[in-house]
Amino acid sequence: MKKKIVVKVSMNDDKCRSKALKISVGISGVESAALTGEGKDQVEVVGEGIDAVELTRQLRKNVAYAELVSVGEAKKEDAPKKAETPAPQQAVVWAYPPAYEGFPNYPIYEVRGSSDPFCTIM
Repeated sequence: MKKKIVVKVSMNDDKCRSKALKISVGISGVESAALTGEGKDQVEVVGEGIDAVELTRQLRKNVAYAELVSVGEAKKEDAPKKAETPAPQQAVVWAYPPAYEGFPNYPIYEVRGSSDPFCTIM
């Protein structure tokens, strides 16, 4: 069973806020921790098997004055289901390779020269 614990801590600057979050996350069983409240002066911790007294004691010891505001069951946040629209199908484009025709055929001509070494008249 998940618990939601809210602890009010007197934090003046960002250094104290980050230190409080590090301490909160370091406790065993913590799944998430966040700063809430008007002046970001509350640490909200959600998890299973968290000892609220130990968390408050650690924050008092290492950060500043801490006051346990509430301990309760964490509510499941049901996100509204979106109507799934099918993704538009993309057209498949096929690129055919060019037709292979082999080597081109060139005509062969026999050329006789005008100076024939053999004399045909004699």
